[in-house]
Order: sequence, then C-alpha cells, then structure tokens
Amino acid sequence: MSTVLEQLSATLKERKQASPEQSYVASLHHQGLNKILEKVGEEATEVILAAKDCERDGKRDALVGEVADLWFHSMVMLSHLEVDVSEVTDCLSARLGISGHEEKAGR
Repeated sequence: MSTVLEQLSATLKERKQASPEQSYVASLHHQGLNKILEKVGEEATEVILAAKDCERDGKRDALVGEVADLWFHSMVMLSHLEVDVSEVTDCLSARLGISGHEEKAGR
C-alpha cells in the first residue's frame, strides 16, 4: 500500500509533464527552480507565523494547513531536482532510534 507521500510524489511526477496552463505544478516547473524555492521559502515563513499563532491562540488547523503547503512545495522542489521522496523517507527511517546529538555529530 502506498503512503500519502508516495501517492503525492506520483501525482507530481505526472503533472510535471502537463501543460503549465492546465496544472499549477507544471507552471511551477516551467518557471524554474528559483520560483519553486521562492514558494518553499514563502510557505516556511507561513508555517512559522502559524506556529506562533497556534501557541498563542491554539489555531491548530491553520498550522496543519501551512505545514501541508510546505511539504507540498518541498516535494515539488524534490521532483524538479529528480530526488525521489523515498530518499528522504529512507533518510528519516535511518535516523529513527538515533539521538539528535549523535546524528548531527555523524554528519
């Protein structure tokens, strides 16, 4: 069974080849890496602001939505650079059970 990230990755791969007029994902690819990175940065900022609001006001839905946007645009970036999402999930899997201090020291 596929995970949501694997399903999204497959959809992004398909849409990468679509017409930029018909697909938001294709339009991002057509505009190039700098535009995609701009969107990743914009979404990261929105996550930070939503996290601050969540802490202050408990607005969890807004934070969850912004994190979803960040993950989506990060996956568009990976797709653009032809990095499979499994490379990221494998990296995370390899880090399970390793302390953050240990993992960082090993880089």
